[in-house]
Amino acid sequence: MPGLVSCLGDLIVTGIIILFSDHVKSEIWTNEVSDVQFGGLGSRVTLTCGGSHGGSPVEWRFNGSSVPTWQTHEGSLALLNATHSMEGNYSCHDERGTLLQSIKLRLGHPPHFVSVSCQMPFHMKIHCSWTQTKTTHLPTIYRTSYSVRGRWVDSCEQKHIGVNECTITDPPLWSTSKFLVNITETNPLGSNSTIVQIDAHELLKPDPPDDVRVLPLEGRPTQLSVRWSYPSSWPAESIPAFPLTFQLHYRPVGSNFWSMLEMEENTSLKIMDALVGHSHQIQIRAQDALINHSQWSEWSHVVEARPWIEPWEEPTEEPDLNYPIDNLSSLVRTTGKSPDSLHSSGSPGLLVLLGLFAAVMVAVLLTIIVLLWVRQRKQDNVKKQELTSMVKMKSIPI
Repeated sequence: MPGLVSCLGDLIVTGIIILFSDHVKSEIWTNEVSDVQFGGLGSRVTLTCGGSHGGSPVEWRFNGSSVPTWQTHEGSLALLNATHSMEGNYSCHDERGTLLQSIKLRLGHPPHFVSVSCQMPFHMKIHCSWTQTKTTHLPTIYRTSYSVRGRWVDSCEQKHIGVNECTITDPPLWSTSKFLVNITETNPLGSNSTIVQIDAHELLKPDPPDDVRVLPLEGRPTQLSVRWSYPSSWPAESIPAFPLTFQLHYRPVGSNFWSMLEMEENTSLKIMDALVGHSHQIQIRAQDALINHSQWSEWSHVVEARPWIEPWEEPTEEPDLNYPIDNLSSLVRTTGKSPDSLHSSGSPGLLVLLGLFAAVMVAVLLTIIVLLWVRQRKQDNVKKQELTSMVKMKSIPI
């Protein structure tokens, strides 16, 4: 039974729309009396001279030039297969050239289906817009309305006449998420209604988060602090009842791979694994936290930031260039004294050290020479003994 009632309601509404469209059409067509006539492109258009008397000859002119008589019949002018080139000012005259009537002809197409697109950036508003799938070239009036559970209620409000968009304010989402939106297009050649069904839950798509800020943390070379705000189209007073879930992705500049983080309601977090010393790209998007199958917003604009880098400290004092640095460091390690104390105590200690070092080197050199001499003496004695033995062996008779 509820289905039958809903069907009957739709039929009644359709009938009202048709009656309304016919009423608008009749109002526009009354312009024919006031020298404006509309016709369909590609069709036969007949212009009638209202000031002529029955049977009297009539001359037709188009933009001041005479029209061939074969196009006229009994005071009327017939235009076959009308094109845009036939638009303009027509006039009919009697035999004396007296103007009987002037008609401005405008050509176009009857209304066609429109393409409807709806968006829902917040729970309390649905924005719908539409475009013509076929340009009519004629003045057009749109009437909009929407239906809940088969009952047509308040119209979809058009704030600006001539702008093809309307807004449904405070839709009853507590009763249903499905709506019918009707766009009725009317022009002098007729009217047409386009009805689309929308699911508000699937349609819900927040705007991207605002005011995304990324800052380095002092002393933390692998961390970044990220903060942002709810989109401006999401009223602040509604945040407790309608919170958002956020996703953040980030990557080092030049990388093709994003890392992902997700959080509910919070508008700040810390990236803990940033690449040391590299700039990173960060973006955030939002989704309704209560309706999981609603749409994610578009990503926010890319923000670039680099983690904290330890500053490089320059030396405050310059070394004494008048003394060799290598010798200076070795002396400091050996004596345990500073360069100033070495200069203040004079050079005798240095001379003593150099003298001892020279004596040790001379002793070692003499020792090596003596050892080599002794070795050579032994080798000479061995050779002499061998020669003596060989001489004695030759002197023995065989």
